[in-house]
Amino acid sequence: MNNIKVIGIDLGATNIRGAIVNDNSLSAIVSQKIKSDGSVEDVMNDIYQVVDALLKNDQVAAIGIGVPSVVDVAEGIVYDVQYIPSWKEVHLKQLMETRYGIPVYVNNDANCFAVGEYYFGKGGNVDSMIGLTLGTGLGAGIMINKRLYPGFNCGAGEFGLFPYLDNILEYYCSGSFFSNVYGLDGVQVFEDAKKGDEQALKLYAELGKHIGHAIKQVMYAYDPQLIVLGGSVRYAHAFFQQTMWEEIRTFAYTKTAERIRVEVSELENSGIIGAAALYYDNQQ
Repeated sequence: MNNIKVIGIDLGATNIRGAIVNDNSLSAIVSQKIKSDGSVEDVMNDIYQVVDALLKNDQVAAIGIGVPSVVDVAEGIVYDVQYIPSWKEVHLKQLMETRYGIPVYVNNDANCFAVGEYYFGKGGNVDSMIGLTLGTGLGAGIMINKRLYPGFNCGAGEFGLFPYLDNILEYYCSGSFFSNVYGLDGVQVFEDAKKGDEQALKLYAELGKHIGHAIKQVMYAYDPQLIVLGGSVRYAHAFFQQTMWEEIRTFAYTKTAERIRVEVSELENSGIIGAAALYYDNQQ
């Protein structure tokens, strides 16, 4: 990637984390707690502190920012950012480019995961890939013909909102499954499963069937070469992979089910890396 340095910023629920991404390496990560109940300017100042610290001793080609919200990708405007009530409409790209004088790319966090996985993770040598984030919720980013496809309103990949059973896919196909359906703490279920607890393993087997169903919906919609699982639930892959594949193999087109690749992300700091990867996607 020609030794280009790009700042990646991951705007989370409680912290802003950033680093300089240079090929596959990261600088030391700079973290700043967010004044999430503050004004637009308060939170912007938190972001500026992170970027200023990263730029202190280095020069970069661009800045990429991942945010948990809907984004006008062309203009870099973010709307109704989760966990930050004051951020109803923030012209983030314009504010950042005015301050730093370099290109700034903004997208939502699920899309950042997908593009980061494509350039720095499991996505090499494919034309089409879905990054499926299995965490508190269910999100997705879509790569088509080697480019990120965010949709007209940055809403492509909202598979979690598809109707499913008596609710939506996200209700059953995320780390919230255990609390939503059984009133159990997901972390405790994971710990019990690691100890071989029979009931915990049965719960993961059930989760696997739901995740397999979600993957089939992705396959029907986009027919990708590769699906990469991200988010915290991926760490429990060993506990649900068997039933997940049993469900995938019920796909209507047998050859498609045989050819689909489903892999687990191995990226650390994927929010930062994915934000930086927005630069590479925009060079296509």
